Amino acid sequence: MKKEFVLNQSVCDFSRGIDIAQTILIYLVALFVPTFLGTILNQVFGVSSVVAMNSQLIIGSIVNTALFVTALNLKGTVKILGIVTMPSVSTILSGAVFHSASVYMFYMIPAIWLGNFSLIYFFKKMFVVNKKNYLFAGIVSSLIKVFVIFGIFQVLRMVSIFPDTLVSTLQTSMGMTQLITAFIGFVLSFAIYKLQGFVKKS
Repeated sequence: MKKEFVLNQSVCDFSRGIDIAQTILIYLVALFVPTFLGTILNQVFGVSSVVAMNSQLIIGSIVNTALFVTALNLKGTVKILGIVTMPSVSTILSGAVFHSASVYMFYMIPAIWLGNFSLIYFFKKMFVVNKKNYLFAGIVSSLIKVFVIFGIFQVLRMVSIFPDTLVSTLQTSMGMTQLITAFIGFVLSFAIYKLQGFVKKS
């Protein structure tokens, strides 16, 4: 099955108006949540607060929800590549999540893009195209994303791209945090999927 075919599938056919509206909404989430939410959390709760210190979990969960909803509802390579690339660039440029490590995260941008694309592609292929179980498709696609991102991080770490003082923090961010946020995004997207099914029936 060609990638173009997989990326042109969605769980249901939406009207042109709804398709445009949800595409714009997902793009806004992908752009503005990573860019501004971390800064807002820092200002509202304080940089040293529990909420602000866990901003990657909050932002990452929202972004992963957007990725799963993209896999469910959006069609087309260009649309999907926009969603794939936008969040990581916004997050790193804002500096609110990775702080002093942001400059080193530029090396991880291609890995994050590839991880995001993997999540969308494999979830779309398993659930939307091949009609596999939602839970199975969500878990597998999440694990593939984490494997891609963490694997590339380990390669870059071995060639001493990152300072020793940041390795431990980045290892958590590129590993366990990615896994947690992917699973949270999967759960939230399931709620959205069920809600849109309910709305369509009513």
